[in-house]
Amino acid sequence: MFSQRIKIALKQHISDYLSLYTFVTGLILMGIIFGAIVVNCLSYESKSNLLHYLQQFFGELAQHQIAGPQALFKESFLHHFQLILLIWVLGLSIIGLPIIFLLVFIKGMFLGFTVGFLISQMGSKGLMAVLVSIFPQNLIILPNFLFIAVLSVAFSLKMIRQLLMRTRKHPLLPQFINYAIVLAAVCFVAVIASGYESYLSPALIRIFIS
Repeated sequence: MFSQRIKIALKQHISDYLSLYTFVTGLILMGIIFGAIVVNCLSYESKSNLLHYLQQFFGELAQHQIAGPQALFKESFLHHFQLILLIWVLGLSIIGLPIIFLLVFIKGMFLGFTVGFLISQMGSKGLMAVLVSIFPQNLIILPNFLFIAVLSVAFSLKMIRQLLMRTRKHPLLPQFINYAIVLAAVCFVAVIASGYESYLSPALIRIFIS
């Protein structure tokens, strides 16, 4: 019964904000494409230096010389939490809209650059690293990221309409409480993604690229 209500609520949410989801998804796809193009624009020296650091990291990973899972989890979650919190706070600001859109583009750009570099420089091993580490965790991270970005944009637009355009006003406190609940839910999903990133991903990389 509860799961059915969640499904109905999600369908309604996507229907209400379909145009925003389309725009934000398009932004992140543009970022991914741009990031992949940037890889080809790097100089040979830059590619060689990055590849050296990457091979050094994989070597340390294979020999269990990197930080333990708990330290990796803390670092991973802190990274996700800071980005989520920044977008959430920007949603409280009328001038935060362009920055949210910029962050979405940058998120896609880093993802596209990482995937493009791994595959172009490491071939099949790079592709395997993408499939066992980057791809699975981003199945959790990207929808979560898009969700908080869309809701932050929507909340900011509501504030603009109510504070600047003098439309019919609704109490902001209940809306803010719901917005805070969304932050907690998105952070919970980030915990799951960080768990995969720190506990499962390093082990899978050791198996498939060794």
